[in-house]
Amino acid sequence: MHPLLARIERVAWYLAAWVAAAFLLSLALSREGLDTLDTLVLVLPPSIGYAFVCLSAWYVCRAVPLTAAGAAAVTTASLGAALSAGALWYALARGWRTLLEFLSPTQSFAGATELDPTLFWSAVVVYLLALAVSHVAFAYDAAREADAQRLEFQVLTRDAELRALRAQLNPHFLYNSLNSISALTSIDPAGARRMCVLLGDFLRSTLKVSALDRVPLSQELALVDAYLAIEQIRFGDRLTLIRDVDDTALQCRVPPLILQPLFENALVHGIAGLLDGGTVRLTLARRDGRLLVRVENPRDPEVPPKRRAGVGLENVTRRLQTAFGDRARLDAAAEAGTFRVDLNLPAEEE
Repeated sequence: MHPLLARIERVAWYLAAWVAAAFLLSLALSREGLDTLDTLVLVLPPSIGYAFVCLSAWYVCRAVPLTAAGAAAVTTASLGAALSAGALWYALARGWRTLLEFLSPTQSFAGATELDPTLFWSAVVVYLLALAVSHVAFAYDAAREADAQRLEFQVLTRDAELRALRAQLNPHFLYNSLNSISALTSIDPAGARRMCVLLGDFLRSTLKVSALDRVPLSQELALVDAYLAIEQIRFGDRLTLIRDVDDTALQCRVPPLILQPLFENALVHGIAGLLDGGTVRLTLARRDGRLLVRVENPRDPEVPPKRRAGVGLENVTRRLQTAFGDRARLDAAAEAGTFRVDLNLPAEEE
């Protein structure tokens, strides 16, 4: 169906424009010595009929599009359709004039016969304009469809990348946890069994949220607590956690499992390398529409900092870029005896 015919108000505005054009045409013809009212009666009905003829320009453009057909084919089809439409206009005008003369023998429209060539070529030009408008409309629709397809492809690509990153996260954490359990089996069998139970509970919790796009920050912190409960068995008193949490930040929604790799990095590359352990400090703040997260841990100052981030931090960085683009970032800094990771992302709520 022609898009103009899809809605009655569009048809109404279209016909109103043709009525106005017919009125202007009658005024122009009245300067040739014809009565204005008689000219309007003569011109208006054929103009309304020709309005529907011009709708066929959309189908011509659809059959011979600019992008698929060559210039010669488009030109030939356009001129042929315009000349045919002009001939149809001439037939409509001539037939209507004949009917008026039959219904009103005393009224003569002989003077209008001299204007037939002018009306014919005017009809050809109008149809060519209708073809040009249709081609522009087709180009606009094609551009909009291409944008929609490109956006859909970007969304599908982003979702695929997120699924791949989430699939990478659990094995990476699992390998480290299994190494810890293996180390405990010989020195603390009860602790190893308890760690296995906590690990199973943690993995079940991650399965529930891993398919989600966003989770409340409070739920994300609960996953962090479950993870730290596992590691607390291995580190014991060597691990201490201090929190400075803004309650308003807990309402924000973040990608799931975005904080756990930060703590894993703090323990594996920080606390584990210190004989007396240390304190991991978590700071959560919400300012000016931004969510600020800082995880800070002590490190052995004699160990040179790595040139590149670990797997966990790279995973978080890529997930932030995929989920938020340039609106989020991860900054990591190693000082003399401290390692700090800062997340800066939009403070979004449901």
